[in-house]
Amino acid sequence: MAEEIKRYNVNITATAKKDLREIISYISRNNPQNFLEILERIEARIKTPDHFPNRGSYVPELLIKNIKEYRQITESPWRIIYRVDKDIVTVLLIIDSRRNIQDILTQRLIK
Repeated sequence: MAEEIKRYNVNITATAKKDLREIISYISRNNPQNFLEILERIEARIKTPDHFPNRGSYVPELLIKNIKEYRQITESPWRIIYRVDKDIVTVLLIIDSRRNIQDILTQRLIK
């Protein structure tokens, strides 16, 4: 009998939803034929930590400060940053990796 894999609830914060809306709005203006496909790819990636949330890597910009409570997965060029607490995965940010990540993380996560 196969062992059942623990399933985590994935919640998306209002800030992460806003990030996603802004990304899709930008893409729909600049690349209208692909925005729906990109939205589906990002949404699918957001759901992936529901089985193995710790497989996401630590956020390098935070790891250098020895902060290990956040993890990330990517749907290039976007980084999806989340935190795991018991059986809940909370998506906190969805950011373009080409931006100044250090400033964004400092403003939003390190307060």
